[in-house]
Amino acid sequence: MRRHVCTPRPDWQKQVEQIGLTYHSHENGPYWDESACYELTTHEVDELEKAANTLHRLCIDAAEQIIERDWWDRLRIPEAARPAILTSWERDDFSLYGRFDLAYDGTTPPKMLEYNADTPTALVEAAVAQWFWLEECRPAADQFNSIHERLIAAWRRRGGDLVHFASVRDHDEDGMTVTYLRDTCEQAGLRTCWLAIEDIGWDTQASRFVDNELVPISNCFKLYPWEWMWAEDFAPHLAKTPTTFLEPAWKMLLSNKGILPVLWELYPDHPNLLPANDREGVLTGDFVRKPLLGREGSNVSIFQANQPVFTSDGDYGAEGYIFQQRAKIPSFDGHHPVFGAWIVDHEAAGLGIREDTSLITGNLSRFVPHFFQPA
Repeated sequence: MRRHVCTPRPDWQKQVEQIGLTYHSHENGPYWDESACYELTTHEVDELEKAANTLHRLCIDAAEQIIERDWWDRLRIPEAARPAILTSWERDDFSLYGRFDLAYDGTTPPKMLEYNADTPTALVEAAVAQWFWLEECRPAADQFNSIHERLIAAWRRRGGDLVHFASVRDHDEDGMTVTYLRDTCEQAGLRTCWLAIEDIGWDTQASRFVDNELVPISNCFKLYPWEWMWAEDFAPHLAKTPTTFLEPAWKMLLSNKGILPVLWELYPDHPNLLPANDREGVLTGDFVRKPLLGREGSNVSIFQANQPVFTSDGDYGAEGYIFQQRAKIPSFDGHHPVFGAWIVDHEAAGLGIREDTSLITGNLSRFVPHFFQPA
């Protein structure tokens, strides 16, 4: 594994905007950063792919154990959500995608940091932007990236009629992510339409969700966390609606960091897992405290020799925390990469790398492209 310093394309902003990456920069600099890239070996790519597939299967098994052993409280799953999760699980509702965040140094096995299984972003940059970068800047190389093709194939396998795509109004990244996913759905031959989460309505007479044109919502991809859904005014209708949501309700079990202690309890010493516990004081030495439902690195604390040395800001933590052994994340001249392994239709499909000079990957951490030399 190597980190290369690169010269960005002179018109890179225009190029990435043309393919939907409109949120490429922020007030502190670029988010999409092609002043660097990572070169992996074919063995390292194979390791990351294998780890993602293995971890996804372990998470599915762990979800089954949470249900069978009635471990809802360990994940702080609200009572109102449990019937919907059970129904979704028993129907084996279709799951489109997810993203594992992994620590990997190219030597020891990749370690699971968490599973963004409900509303993962950084998709346009992983599936499209870095592929176009590769074709222009490293045309003789290859990339661990079949995300786009796999998404289209997944929609084709699922089939169905009209699919509504919902996200928060006036949120650039979420809006472009949903626009991209909607495009893959249309390329698969399905009909689609967009609506804001705020415009989802409930037809009392028909007992179903409808859009702002009163069209019934039979299938809805929502880039909106399930835990937020259960806090909305329409929450009482979620357990009885005929609407099929993507991601499905059972993904609440995988996206919750409470699954990390469950995984370690079920599969102790697994090479792709880090020791984790949901009780304070069990882990000692160097470890990390994470909120069960935290996002984008918020409210994460790093402990060294049992003492907190850094805590990120944020609004999460009221629901509780888990404790995870601190991972060994490599440093390349002070840049720390986290490897995002994408799952599409239950199989590993690609890789995105984000890096930061901080040890906590946050919402402003840079996305950098990668490549490998084919054998």
